[in-house]
Amino acid sequence: MLHQTTIAAIATPLGRGGVGVIRLSGPKAYAIAEQLTQKSLPAARMAGFRQFLDADGSVMDEGIVLCFPNPHSFTGEDVVELQGHGGPVIQNALLARLLDLGATAAKAGEFSMRAFENGKMDLVQAEAIADLIDATSQAAARSAVRSLQGAFSTKINTVLEKLIHLRLHVEAAIDFPEEEIDFLADGKILALLDDVKDSVKAVQQSARQGQLLREGLQVVIAGKPNAGKSSLLNALAGHERAIVTDIAGTTRDVLHEKISLNGLPITLTDTAGLRETGDIVEQEGIRRAIKEIEQADLLLLVYDLNQKDEPLALAKEYFAEHIEPKRLMLIGNKCDLTGQHAEITDYQGFRQIRVSAKQDMGVQSLIDAITAHAGFQPEEDTFIARTRHLDAMKRTQRYLAEAREQLVVFNAGELVAESLRLAQNALGEITGDFSADDLLGKIFGSFCIGK
Repeated sequence: MLHQTTIAAIATPLGRGGVGVIRLSGPKAYAIAEQLTQKSLPAARMAGFRQFLDADGSVMDEGIVLCFPNPHSFTGEDVVELQGHGGPVIQNALLARLLDLGATAAKAGEFSMRAFENGKMDLVQAEAIADLIDATSQAAARSAVRSLQGAFSTKINTVLEKLIHLRLHVEAAIDFPEEEIDFLADGKILALLDDVKDSVKAVQQSARQGQLLREGLQVVIAGKPNAGKSSLLNALAGHERAIVTDIAGTTRDVLHEKISLNGLPITLTDTAGLRETGDIVEQEGIRRAIKEIEQADLLLLVYDLNQKDEPLALAKEYFAEHIEPKRLMLIGNKCDLTGQHAEITDYQGFRQIRVSAKQDMGVQSLIDAITAHAGFQPEEDTFIARTRHLDAMKRTQRYLAEAREQLVVFNAGELVAESLRLAQNALGEITGDFSADDLLGKIFGSFCIGK
C-alpha cells in the first residue's frame, strides 16, 4: 500500500548533539530533498555531502544525504535521510522547510505503520522496534531484537501452518461425507488438534517470559514505620536511594525506583509507614501507600523481627482484601539484632524471608525469591511479548478446547470447523494476519480429492 503523501519527522531525540537526523518517506521524498539541496541526489545508499538551503537560498545547515529507493527501504517507499547538526533550533527549522516544500508532518509511529502496510514487517516486528527503544535491561533489549528479526513471528506462523493444515482435514471430512472412512472419528484429526494445542502452549510459556521482560514487575514495599522499608529499597537498588533515619514517619510520599533483579525489570516502590497518626501529611502518604498496595503485582510486607510483630495483623488492618499468597511476601527484617539466620520459611501459608537490609544478609535470597515468585526463567531464545499477544493466545486455546469438545463429545464437524476458524483468527491477530480464508485453494492444492 503505497501512500500518496510524503511524511517527514525528526528521527533523533530533540536536544544538543553532534548529529541530528530527519527522515522523509513517500513518493515526493526525492523531489523535496532535491529542492532543499538544489542539487541532484547521491546514488542509492551512497552518502553525499550537501548544503540545506532556505527559501531565499541561504544555507540553513549542511550534512549528509542518504537515499533508499522503494521497495528496498524501511517503509517500502522512497526514503531520504538528512543528517545535519543536532540541535532543536536547526532541526525544527529544517523540518519546517520540508513541510513548506510539500511534506506532511509524520504522526507517532507512522513510519513503522507504513512499513507494516507495505509488507516490510508484521505487527510483532513493528512493536519490537518500540520495545527495543524502551528496553530497560540488556535481556529485554536482546529479546526485542529477536522479535524484530522475526523469532516470535516465526513461532506464530509455524503454529498457524499447523492450524491451517488441521482445518484442511476437517473441511475435507465435512465436504466429502460419502467416503467410507469417518475422518472425524479415525483419531487423526484429534491427534492434529492436540498437537496444535501443545504448540500454542509452548509459545505461551515463552511469551510469558517475554512479557515479564518487557513490562517487568510492580513491587511495593510496605510496613510499619521504622521496620526498615527504605533500607530494604536501598539494599535491593544497590545504592542509597531513600532517606533512612531512626525517626518514625521519615517516608511520607511514594518513592519509585526502576531496577533489574536477576535480569527482571522491577519498579520498586517505597511507601509511608502504616500507622494511626494525626499528621495530615502522613495520612495522605498512608492513603497513597494503600493505593500502591492495591495495584502491586507483589507486596513485600516488612516487619521488625526485634519487635516481635505479628505481620499479618497489620495486613488485615490496612488491606485485608489484598491478602493472598500469590501477591504477598512477608519480610522479617533486622535478623542480625535477634540472632536469627537469614532464611526462607513458611508462615501461615505465606512465604516468609528473614533478612537484614542494613547488613545485606539474606538480600540475594530475597531477590531470587522475587524472580522465582514471578515465574521468571528466561531462556536464551526468549522473545519480547505484550499483553495483547498473551490475550490472543489465551483465546486461541479456548477455541481449540471448544473444537476438541465438539469433536470428541458430539462429532460435530461444522462446529469443530467454526471453532478452528475462530482460533486461527485469534492467533493471526498477533502478527496482523487478517487475510481472507483461502482454505479452498489449500484443499485442492494438497489433496487429490478428484480421484
